[in-house]
Amino acid sequence: MVKIRKAFNDEVEMLRQQRIEAYEEHAQNIPEGHWEALKKSIASHADEQEEVELLVAELDGEVVGSVALFPAKSDAYKGLVDMLDYPEIRMLAVTPQSRGRGVAEALIKECISRAKVKGSQYIGLHTADFMKSAMRLYERMGFVRMPQFDFQPADDGIIVKAYRLSIE
Repeated sequence: MVKIRKAFNDEVEMLRQQRIEAYEEHAQNIPEGHWEALKKSIASHADEQEEVELLVAELDGEVVGSVALFPAKSDAYKGLVDMLDYPEIRMLAVTPQSRGRGVAEALIKECISRAKVKGSQYIGLHTADFMKSAMRLYERMGFVRMPQFDFQPADDGIIVKAYRLSIE
């Protein structure tokens, strides 16, 4: 059973390291510059911005995943995307050994629930084609493409694709 809770302050650095390890599998499939940009982004202190909710997933008492839920109208991508009118799911990560156990889906559902409570009609996220299993999960959960909010962080042809889910 996956348990979702807010991250404790003393877990933040460990979570950033865990994110890098979770995303590292993509390093050999993308240009080095893109990997460096991605690594910098997921290890950044963006998750400390005001009103960002940093959530963790526990399995058997061990932290095996995390996600950052950015509020609507926040600069989730350091000026790369216009500030969106809905919350944004960012930095979703699950340890490689805990994949396939519903951890990512539980984290996303918790983000959706928190966005609903705050009265949001939508929740969004960004991903890229090299994150195939993540894209399948988002599409299965009903997220739809919003190409007008795509961006290209490393000017290398890799497009970070926007998705949005209606949660009314």
